[in-house]
Amino acid sequence: MNKNKYYINMGTQEISLNHDANNDDFVVYATEEEIIKLREIFDEVYNSDMRSFFRAHIPAMPYHQDQDNDDYDVEMKSAFRMIHDLGDEMTREHIEQMRILED
Repeated sequence: MNKNKYYINMGTQEISLNHDANNDDFVVYATEEEIIKLREIFDEVYNSDMRSFFRAHIPAMPYHQDQDNDDYDVEMKSAFRMIHDLGDEMTREHIEQMRILED
């Protein structure tokens, strides 16, 4: 399988073959199937984020007891792990310096 270079913007969850001014938070080399999997993870991040947004309007529920927030955290970590695994050297080093993958 051929791997292509993709540019990833975590804030917008954009995955692009084209480099623009703001879409290069991370660079990965991936097959089409791997990018589909990453897109699915980003979709789960979005869904978890939306659920936690609506839940945030219930003031009696603390953050640390909210499954939607836990789901968001798990999916974000999954996205960072996949980006780290597929990333170029600079991407891997950046994510390692963030220490987000440590338990």
